[in-house]
Amino acid sequence: MPLQPPTIYALASGRPPAAIAIVRVSGPQVPQVLERLCGRLPQPRTATLVTLTSPGTGPIDQAVALWFPAPHSATGEDVAEFQLHGGRAVIAALFAALEKIDGLRPAEPGEFTRRAFENGKLDLTEAEGLDDLIHADTDRQRRQALRHLQGLLGHRAESWRAQIIEAMALIEAGIDFSDEGDVSTELMAPALARVASLRTEIEETLAASAQSERLREGLQVAIAGPPNAGKSTLLNRLARREAAIVSPHAGTTRDIIEVHLDLDGYPVTLIDTAGLRDASDPVEQEGVRRARARAEAADLVLWLDEAESNATPLAGEVPLWRVRNKIDLAGKVGASTGGSDPAFAISAVTGEGVDQLVAALVGFASDYFGGGEAALVSRARHRVLLTETVAALKRAEDRAGQGDEIVAEELRIAIHAVGRLLGRVDVEEILDSIFREFCIGK
Repeated sequence: MPLQPPTIYALASGRPPAAIAIVRVSGPQVPQVLERLCGRLPQPRTATLVTLTSPGTGPIDQAVALWFPAPHSATGEDVAEFQLHGGRAVIAALFAALEKIDGLRPAEPGEFTRRAFENGKLDLTEAEGLDDLIHADTDRQRRQALRHLQGLLGHRAESWRAQIIEAMALIEAGIDFSDEGDVSTELMAPALARVASLRTEIEETLAASAQSERLREGLQVAIAGPPNAGKSTLLNRLARREAAIVSPHAGTTRDIIEVHLDLDGYPVTLIDTAGLRDASDPVEQEGVRRARARAEAADLVLWLDEAESNATPLAGEVPLWRVRNKIDLAGKVGASTGGSDPAFAISAVTGEGVDQLVAALVGFASDYFGGGEAALVSRARHRVLLTETVAALKRAEDRAGQGDEIVAEELRIAIHAVGRLLGRVDVEEILDSIFREFCIGK
């Protein structure tokens, strides 16, 4: 007889103190927990006002209890939720009462969602969407994550998997009836036509999703230039707070400073770097080295200088916008279109010209992320597995004349790749890496 899984509990709301705290319990012992703490089982799926009581210490708090019997719950198990006052002492008293019940233990990060996955309440793409939704910083990230939580990629992948299975069934039918003359040939043709159409559809999905992975991470914009050009002042202006130290002395910034912004729903990370120059101080030399490396790895560089110059000590092909700063001293305002690079003239101190620069950054982000908001693929794991699927389907088409068994085997590989995307096969090696990123109580 298999052992019952332990019953788990955790705080599912924000850090106390708070007006209300929610404690979630999931597992086979939930009915006993409810009877012990509430004195009775509440009506299923009905909010019930109860006095939570610990048999050892007495009343804990007046709370609302909910009971969701399996399998009609978020995890597919018996689930209880207690909504109580969010003081630290109240929560600690409830946890102390739960600890005294045999078979209960605190939940690990992501364990509630993992149980929902294991009980068929979510596929793996929906679980990843839930994690992305929790960590979304901008509205566009939220909308993308919500699409995954609603199962858009999972439902499409399930359809692809079913179509590959149907194609493989046709081919295997041809193998089974290979002694019936032309039956094998008659079945192979429609199977390969379905495979070709499906491969094209998945390729188009991958192409449309080329930049959507970055929507999760955000656009990296480095502010670079010579010392004392006003890089930290511009960072503070864009961040609307004093994020970096500003000083008239060259070489003040020595380490990388990052600020996360929401520009029209696009996540943007601004990176303030040390002034690039030949430095004698070892600490500043390291700052310059890090600044150059970070700027060359960014998605866009704002090259800030007081004078118009074409010289930049940066390698690589990163897009670079020249920004002439301190126009409040020079008297030049706005953006110029001369040369091959976008050029802006601003005053980071007064804010002149900064609105034009921000508008251009929003436009760059929109072009960079492209169709990311409508794309289905948002993680490297999705892209890798769908690329493997496309490769297997292509091999199946190319090897059509080499034997039906070889074609069927390539289709099995494709089915396995899509199954790993959904979590429909043994994917234990990736489950821990996904669910440990969740919060406790999720």
